[in-house]
Amino acid sequence: MTLIKSINKSIILNTKAGKYLLLLIMFLSFISCIPNKKLVYLQDNKKKDNTIVINEFDSKPYRVQVNDILTINITALDPKLVQLFSTTTNQNLQPNAQTIYFSGYNVNQQGNIRIPVLGEVQVLGYTLEEIRSLLEKKLLDEYFTNEARIFVTVKLSGFPYTVNGEVAKPGTQVLFQEKVTILEAIANAGDVMMTGNRSEVQILRKQPHGFEILTLDLTDKAIINSPNFYLQPNDYVIVKPLKQKSWGTGTTGTQTFSTIFASLSLIVTTILLLKN
Repeated sequence: MTLIKSINKSIILNTKAGKYLLLLIMFLSFISCIPNKKLVYLQDNKKKDNTIVINEFDSKPYRVQVNDILTINITALDPKLVQLFSTTTNQNLQPNAQTIYFSGYNVNQQGNIRIPVLGEVQVLGYTLEEIRSLLEKKLLDEYFTNEARIFVTVKLSGFPYTVNGEVAKPGTQVLFQEKVTILEAIANAGDVMMTGNRSEVQILRKQPHGFEILTLDLTDKAIINSPNFYLQPNDYVIVKPLKQKSWGTGTTGTQTFSTIFASLSLIVTTILLLKN
């Protein structure tokens, strides 16, 4: 191995082909390295100052879709009055994907949920607040009076989403919070790898009429003011690779230089040795 390295070094430094080889290595290293600008989140492209004004925007409330799982809690002044309307669940259980699947109310293919006593209730396309109001009105109209002090809460049983592509930990996750930003989703997936394209992150979002594809630039801090900065439940996030990965020359300057140098020097050495 030492002999080969010595031969390579001698040929590269003392031949015309070697000099051209060094120039070629420098050029390829320059175009194949991943610049720092492609790795940093929330950059200020205008570069006027280091502040950004976050504008208020009206984010559309999520509308329930087929296969969503809802957590519905019905309480009253006298708890015994509403026992029949609740599923038999252990309130002490820690929330996780398995427990919420079996204890929550699943939205079936017809867009209905089945609640004890109330039966099937159509919820497809409704917001959580609309479902809460609907159930509360139904209970008061058919079973109780205002004196019963009926109180209904409706929530999604977790916030599921999927991240795939150039991230450290691709897969589906469920967060137990009301809102999730795209940066939180990426962070929970172990961050984008150096070979991931942060400037063209795609979101595949299910809509009643089909799927919608959104593209976000995570390197631009103006994205904070985008309504798509917040994910919706069941979003599918795709992080595409940079071109440098398909070239396979490395992700850092050292890796790129080493890979190109080793490959081209071997080729030149072989050609020159064959000529001699």
